[in-house]
Amino acid sequence: MTSEPRWLTDAEQRTWQAYRRMQLLLGAQVSRDLNADSGLSDADYDVLSHLGLSDRNRCRISELADRMLWSRSRLSHHLTRMQQRGLVAREGCASDARCAEVVLTADGLRTLEAAAPPHVDSVRRNFIDLLTPEQQAVFAEIGEVVVRHLSAGAEPRAKKPVRGTA
Repeated sequence: MTSEPRWLTDAEQRTWQAYRRMQLLLGAQVSRDLNADSGLSDADYDVLSHLGLSDRNRCRISELADRMLWSRSRLSHHLTRMQQRGLVAREGCASDARCAEVVLTADGLRTLEAAAPPHVDSVRRNFIDLLTPEQQAVFAEIGEVVVRHLSAGAEPRAKKPVRGTA
């Protein structure tokens, strides 16, 4: 027995579509700015910034893959390209011979330090400065609720026939 789906109300549909359009347009604009200002992709910046915030500018490859929601294979290929550009290096893990760590090189740190100011400016110009402090707090709370839900290991639902526009 299947129950009738809970279709979105007009207000819920407006909320969902606003989020979808914002996410696409904001992501594209910040990505364009990042690439124009520093020649980095979003993935490059994510790797560099995560390493820059990590203890001794290094972390396990498995941890980085989990943070980026990438497979280890995909991350490994990306790290190879970044390694060829001199931005990162791979090393054995001192505490566990079975793992490997990725390390921010001096060139990688310089690249991150040069890319961060214009990247933050783009984030401010295209998102943060458009919102009041109250809107920022609500947006952060909404994001945290959704992230907690999705991070809790909720099982994906089986696909069902599509009738609505969500």
